[in-house]
Amino acid sequence: MSAAGTAAPPTLPTGRRIAGVGLATASGVAVAVQSRINGELGVRLADGIAAAVVSFGLGLLLLLVLVPATPGFRRGLVALRGALADGSLRPWQCLGGVCGAFLVATQGLTIGTLGVAVFTVAVVAGQSGSSLLVDRAGVGPGGRQPVTPNRLVGAVLTVVAVLLAVGDRLGDPGALVLALLPLLAGVTIAWQQAVNGRVRAASGSALAATLVNFAVGTVALLATFAVEVAVRGRPAGGLPTEPWLYLGGAIGIVFIALAAAIVRFTGVLLLGLATIAGQIVGAVLLDLVLPTAASHPGPTTLLGAALTMVAVLVAALGPSTRR
Repeated sequence: MSAAGTAAPPTLPTGRRIAGVGLATASGVAVAVQSRINGELGVRLADGIAAAVVSFGLGLLLLLVLVPATPGFRRGLVALRGALADGSLRPWQCLGGVCGAFLVATQGLTIGTLGVAVFTVAVVAGQSGSSLLVDRAGVGPGGRQPVTPNRLVGAVLTVVAVLLAVGDRLGDPGALVLALLPLLAGVTIAWQQAVNGRVRAASGSALAATLVNFAVGTVALLATFAVEVAVRGRPAGGLPTEPWLYLGGAIGIVFIALAAAIVRFTGVLLLGLATIAGQIVGAVLLDLVLPTAASHPGPTTLLGAALTMVAVLVAALGPSTRR
C-alpha cells in the first residue's frame, strides 16, 4: 500500500508473459501459412472476397460443430449474455470479427500480386503503431498499458526489420498502392485482438470469443459478397479440388483463440510484436521452401527476420504493468 492508501499496480507474471510470447509467435507462423493459402484460393476463384467467404465460413461451420461439445461453452454464452445485459461488455466490443474478415479479404485480394512478404510488411506497419495506441487507450482486457521505452523501441525496430526484409520490393509503385489494403488491415488487427480479449474475459471462454468473432466476420463478408455479386456478377473461377486450400478457416480459429486467451498476459502491443515475429519467420520459410514468382528471399530478408526477433525480445523484457 502506498502512503495514499492505494495498492501499487500488480506486475504481469513473467512466466506467463514469456509463454504467451512463444504461443503468439507460433500463431504468427500459422498466419503466414494462412495468408499463402487464402491468397492462392483467391487466385483460383478469381475473387478475393469469395475466397474470404469460403475461409471464414468453413471456420464458422467447424466452430459450430466443435464448440458446443466443449466443457464450459454454455456457461460462457450465459456469462457473455450477462455481461452484455449489465453493460460490463459493450455490443461494439463484439465486432472484432469485422476486422478479421477484412484481413482475410485482403489476403485473397492482394497476395497473388504482392506475395506473402510484401503483404506482411504492410500489415506490420499498420499493426505496430496501432498496438501502441490501443494499449495506451486501455481497450484490451489488461487495461491501460504504458508506452515504455522498451515497447516503443520494440515497435520501431519491428518496422525497420520488416522494411529491411522486403526492401527490394518497395520500389514498385503498383505494389505500394495495393499494399494500402493490408496496411489498413494491420491497423485494425490491434483493435480486434483487444476487443476479442474483452469478450474472452467476459465469457471465460476463448472458444466462445472465437465463435463470436467468426460469426460476426462471416455475416460481414456475406453482406459484402452479396453486394459484389449484384454489381459484378458471380466469380469467374471454380472451386479448386485441393483440400489444403480450405484450411485457412481452421488456422484462423487457432490464431483467434490463442490471441483472445493470452492478450491479458501480454498486452496488445507485445502480442502484436510476437505475432509479427512469427509472421516474418513464416513468410521467409515459405519463400525459401515453397517459392513463388513474388518470392525474393535473400540475405536482407534473413537479416530482417533476425532483427524482428530482437525487437520482440526488447519489448518482452521490458516491465509491463496493469493499471
